[in-house]
Amino acid sequence: MVAGKSCNSLAMLLAVGLLCVPIIEASSEMDNHTFLYFAYGSNLLKERLQLKNPSATVHCIARLKDYKLVFGNYKGLASDRWHGGVATIEHSPGDEVWGVVWRMNISDLESLDRQENVKLGAYSPVEVSVLTRGQELNCRTYIMNSCVYASPSPQYLKVIVMGAEQNGLPKDYQEKLRSIETNKYEGPLPVMLEVERAMKRSKERANHRSDA
Repeated sequence: MVAGKSCNSLAMLLAVGLLCVPIIEASSEMDNHTFLYFAYGSNLLKERLQLKNPSATVHCIARLKDYKLVFGNYKGLASDRWHGGVATIEHSPGDEVWGVVWRMNISDLESLDRQENVKLGAYSPVEVSVLTRGQELNCRTYIMNSCVYASPSPQYLKVIVMGAEQNGLPKDYQEKLRSIETNKYEGPLPVMLEVERAMKRSKERANHRSDA
C-alpha cells in the first residue's frame, strides 16, 4: 500500500459480484428488528461502536476471505475525526480480514450509516458473506469509495487493536494490526477522548458488578 495511491475497492466488489445494499432486506440471519454488521475497523471496539449505536451486541467473530484491510481517505480528504487514513477493505485473492459480527437494532441503522458518511458518498453499504465456526453469515459492511491510500493515525490504529484484543481475534492477526505503520500524529482527537471516557465507564460498571 502506497500513501497517495488510489484504490478502487467498490469497483472490485461489483466486479466479483458482491451486491450494494442501500437498504436492509430480510434474510435468515436477522429478524424484522435486527441486522448483522461485520466490523473490521474502529468499530471492532465495543465502546467505539456503542457511542452512537447503543443496541450493538457481539454475535461472533468471523473472517472475510479474499479481502485485505487497507487505509485511506475518500477522494484523498484527510479524516477530520481521526486525522489520517481510515479503514476499508479491498478484494485480494488469498488474503482475509478478521472482524466482529454485531447484531444491531434496525433503529441504529441510520446512525451507523451516518457514522460511515454514506449520504456524503464516502462509504457504500454492501452485503458480504463471512465465515465463522464452519458456517457462513450474510452481513452488512461498508466499503470506501474513491479511496486514496493514507496511513492511519496512532490513535485510530490503537482503537482497532484494542477492539481486536477485546474480542479475541486471532493472535497473528492482532500482531499484523500492531505492525501497521502510522502517520505519527500526536495532536488532540475529541473522538478518542469520547472512547476513553466510554471505556472508563465500562470498567467502572464491570468493577461494580464484581463487587456486588
